[in-house]
Amino acid sequence: MDEFLRTCLIVCPLVFLATFVDAVAGGGGLISIPAYMLAGVPTHMALGTNKVVNGIGTGFAAWKYFKGGKIKMLIAVPAALAALVGSAGGTRLALLIPADVLQKLLLAILPTVAVFLAWKKDFGRDDRPKKELSMTKTILGSVLVGLIIGGYDGLFGPGTGTFMIMAFTLLMGLDLLTASGCAKVGNLASNVASAVVYLISGNVYWLLCLPAAVCSTLGGILGARFAMRGGASRVRWMIFVVLGLLIAKTAWGFFS
Repeated sequence: MDEFLRTCLIVCPLVFLATFVDAVAGGGGLISIPAYMLAGVPTHMALGTNKVVNGIGTGFAAWKYFKGGKIKMLIAVPAALAALVGSAGGTRLALLIPADVLQKLLLAILPTVAVFLAWKKDFGRDDRPKKELSMTKTILGSVLVGLIIGGYDGLFGPGTGTFMIMAFTLLMGLDLLTASGCAKVGNLASNVASAVVYLISGNVYWLLCLPAAVCSTLGGILGARFAMRGGASRVRWMIFVVLGLLIAKTAWGFFS
């Protein structure tokens, strides 16, 4: 079998699945990055291609949420701009912190988040902030989310969209569906910034980008549609799936 065809047969279905999951609850990179590496794509090339392809799928997912009225631009835009800055700072910080320290932190945080979601069953079910936030507080809160989660994206990466959804829900009082829409805008900004760096460095597998981008686009559109038709409950259980994958991946990397 032709080597490129074999690569496509491995990568494309998994990229579709990854972007579908990412459109609902974030965390698609947990599926797509291993897919590229399984197909034999070198690590930096896999990361660069994933950023370009995932950025396209995330863009279409964000557009679908926007058309469905599930993005609050006053929250999403400041968060996206701050995520660009946070991601750059997080990347610099990553060079100073040992990988095993980051893994220990995640192993402590992720189960706590899962227990919180299981215990608080009404989390993110309704769009009902405790009190109406002023415009200033809304923008500042959005910037805070963008900086911190964007910083995490540059620092470590896996589950960025999931954590952004939860941050919007906790701090801004959004339901999980609207939080997911806003997170897509923030995640798109982070993807674009990272993709540009990989493009400049020449670490993008252009021949694979086209078929993978088609699958990513379909996954993003269908995932967003799936989330909007099922409401917050579908986003909630998908977050459990992503958190489980994060815990398993982090534990495997730490103990292996």
